[in-house]
Amino acid sequence: MTSSDPTADLGLQLSRLVGAATAKAVEKHLEITTVGQMLHQFPRRYLARGELTDLGQLQLDEDVTILARVVALNTRFMQTRKGTISDVVITDNSGRPSSLVISFFNGFKAKKELQPGVLAMFSGKVSAYGGHKTLTNPGYVLVADDELAEHEAEVQSARPVPIYPATASFPSWKTGKIIETLLPALDLHRIPDPVPATIAARERLMPLADAYEQIHCPDTMDDFPRARQRFRYQEALALQTALAQKRFEAVQQDATARPPVPGALLDAFDARIPYTLTAGQQEVGDLVAAEIAGGHPMQRLLQGEVGSGKTVVALRAMLQVVDAGGQAAFLAPTEVLAAQHLHSVMLLLGPLGQGPLLGGPHATSVVLLTGSMPAAARKKALLAAASGEAGIVIGTHALFSDNVQFADLGLIVVDEQHRFGVEQRDTLRSKAAKPPHLLVMTATPIPRTVAMTVFGDLEVSELTELPRGRAPIATHVAPLAEHPSWESRVWARAREEIDAGHQVYVVCPKIGDGDAPGGGAASSAGGPGGRAASSDAAGGRAASSASASRPGAPDDDRPMAGVLDVVQYLRGVPALSGKRIEALHGRLDSADKQGTMATFAEGGIDVLVATTVIEVGMDVHNATLMVVLDADRFGMSQLHQLRGRVGRGGHPGTCLLVTGLEHGHPSRKRLDAVAATTDGFVLAREDLELRREGDILGARQSGGRSGLRMLSVLRDEDLIGRARADAAAIVAADPELDYHPALKLEIETYVNEQNEAFLERG
Repeated sequence: MTSSDPTADLGLQLSRLVGAATAKAVEKHLEITTVGQMLHQFPRRYLARGELTDLGQLQLDEDVTILARVVALNTRFMQTRKGTISDVVITDNSGRPSSLVISFFNGFKAKKELQPGVLAMFSGKVSAYGGHKTLTNPGYVLVADDELAEHEAEVQSARPVPIYPATASFPSWKTGKIIETLLPALDLHRIPDPVPATIAARERLMPLADAYEQIHCPDTMDDFPRARQRFRYQEALALQTALAQKRFEAVQQDATARPPVPGALLDAFDARIPYTLTAGQQEVGDLVAAEIAGGHPMQRLLQGEVGSGKTVVALRAMLQVVDAGGQAAFLAPTEVLAAQHLHSVMLLLGPLGQGPLLGGPHATSVVLLTGSMPAAARKKALLAAASGEAGIVIGTHALFSDNVQFADLGLIVVDEQHRFGVEQRDTLRSKAAKPPHLLVMTATPIPRTVAMTVFGDLEVSELTELPRGRAPIATHVAPLAEHPSWESRVWARAREEIDAGHQVYVVCPKIGDGDAPGGGAASSAGGPGGRAASSDAAGGRAASSASASRPGAPDDDRPMAGVLDVVQYLRGVPALSGKRIEALHGRLDSADKQGTMATFAEGGIDVLVATTVIEVGMDVHNATLMVVLDADRFGMSQLHQLRGRVGRGGHPGTCLLVTGLEHGHPSRKRLDAVAATTDGFVLAREDLELRREGDILGARQSGGRSGLRMLSVLRDEDLIGRARADAAAIVAADPELDYHPALKLEIETYVNEQNEAFLERG
C-alpha cells in the first residue's frame, strides 16, 4: 500500500483486497467490513499439524473444529423420507474407544471424498444421538497427509493450524484463507502501536507487527502465546481507557453537595431502626455519605444478595439528600418490584415517611409513580414530585415520562441496572438542574473483574454478609432421566410442606398456549442444547425425561413446562388433591397479577405456579419449597435469585431443580453447581467458568465480532487490573488522548463498535 496515512490499511474496505464476492460473504456471516476488523478476528485455538483432535474431550453443544482420520463409511437409505444418510466414522488414533460417527444427509460429495484413510478437518456442533456424541452435516476440508507431502509442503505442514471463530456457513478455514491473502498485502510495521512504549516494555509485549504475524501464522506451537498476550493487554488497555474517560468526565462535572444534617431525618431514622447495621452496611454507608457530600456526582455500584441490606444503605443515602433539601428517585424495573420497594421503605420509615403533618418536623413524603396508576393518583404523585413535597419518588419506567418533573433531584437509585439502558438513565438524570448522584444496585452477584469491566465507569462496593434472619436453603437436583419415579416424590414433598402449614412455588420457563420459550418472562439461559422436560397436561406428566436427541434437531424444539399446562396437571395430581393452585405470569393484567400475589402472601394459595415474574418483588415468609421445572433452561444466577424467594421467614427453605437432561450434559453441571453452594459470589464465578463468557458479557459465542476478542475476565484478572491502573494514569494526564493518537484510534475503531454494550451498561 502506498497511502501516506499509516493507519489507512486497517480502515480499508475488505473488498479492496479480497474481492467483492468474498467481502460480501464475510460481512453477511461475520459482520466484518474492514481489513482491521478481519485482522482482529483472532484464532480461538491452534492444532498441531498431524496431531489429531482428542475426540474424548469433545463437549455436547460445543462448536468445534477437529482434525481426524476417516476409518469407515456407510451409506444407507432413509426409512421415513427420500434420500440417504452417509455415516462417516472418524478416529483420533489414540487407541482409546473414542471414535465418532458423523452423519451426512444426502451427502453425495462426502460419500465420494471421505473414504477410509482420508485426513480431514470437520467443523460443526457436537450433539447426541442414541447416547453417543455425533456431528451432523458438518463442514469439512480435506488435509494433505504429512506422510505423502512433498518437501515444500512438509515445511508448511510444521506450522500449527489456526482455528478461527466459525458459523455454520462460514467455517474456520474460510477465515484462514482470507487472512493468508491479507497478511502479505499489508505493511504491518506501519501500523502504530496503541500501547505506549513504556507500558509495552514493562509488560514485555511482542512488537505489534510480529504479533499480527505470529497470532495468525505461528511458526511453532511455542510462538503464538506471546502474540496472544500482547493483544490481550492491548484490548484491556483500550477498553479500560474508554471507561476511564467516562469516569474522568463524570468527575469533572459539578454536583450539588448534600452533606449530612445533624439532628434531622437521617438521625431520626437511625434512632428508630430496631437492629444494628452490619459492618458492611456501615462501611459502604459511610463511603456513600462522603461521596454524596462532595461536589462531584457519585457513581457507585452496590451489589449484594437479596436481603443483605442494600435497601437500608440506599434509604439512608436518600434521607441524607432529603435532609440537604433535595429529592431522591428510586427506579425499579417492574411495577411489582416498585410496589415492593414502596412497602419496604414505608415499613422502615414508619411515621417518618408520612410527611411533616403526620410524621413530625423531620418527616418526608414517599410516593409511587407507575404506568398503570389511576389518573387521579398519578396526578397527585406528579404534583408531589414537582413541588418538592415528596422527598422520595419510587417508580418504574414511568419516571422517564416528559411530564415527570422534580423540584430538586439530587440522587437516583437504580435497582437491577441491567434492565435499563444508558439512554433511560440519562433521561432521568436530565430532570435534575445539576448532575445528580447515582447509586446502582444489583442482587445478582457479579464477579469483581466482570463488574470492573462491564460497569467500568462505576466504583464497586459489595455487601457480602449473609442476610439476617434467613434460614438456610437446601438445593437438590431431581434428575428424571435417571430417576423417573422422583417426579411423584416431588409433588408428595410439596404436599408435606402444605400440610405443615407452608406454601410452595412451582417455576416454569414459559407461560404456555404455544408461546415462545420463556413466554416473555423467562430466560433461556440454558443455552443451545438445554433439554427441557416436557409439559404434557393431557399425558399426565408435568416434567418428564427428555427424548433422545435426533441428529440435527435443535434442542430448543423440545417442549418445555408451561404455567398454564402445569396448573391444570397439578390440579389432577392425587398428592395435591383439594389444594389451592393458581397461576402467575406476565400475560396477566396488572390488577390480576397484584391480586394473585396478595392472595398468595396472605396464605390463600397453597401452590403458586409462575414464570420468573416472582424472581424479584415476592417476599412471602411462609413459602418454604420451590420446584423449578426444566431448571436447565435457566441461568445459574437466575436460579440463585429464584431460590432466594423461599426460607425468608425463619423456616428452612428447599429448592428442587427438576431436569430431564441426562447425566454428563453441560447444563447438568450448572445445576450441580447451584446445588453445591448458596454463596452468590462463588456461584457467579463458577457460572462464568462453566459458561462461555459471552453469555454474561453480551458477547457472541461464535463468529462475528464479540464483546471481548482475547480477554477472559477470570483468567486475565491481574492483567485487567494493571490495564485499569495504566488507563487511569493515561487519562489523568491526557484526557482527550491527544498525545496517544494510536490508542484513541483503537478505542474509536474497536471499543465503540465491539464493546458498546459494556460502555452502555454503566
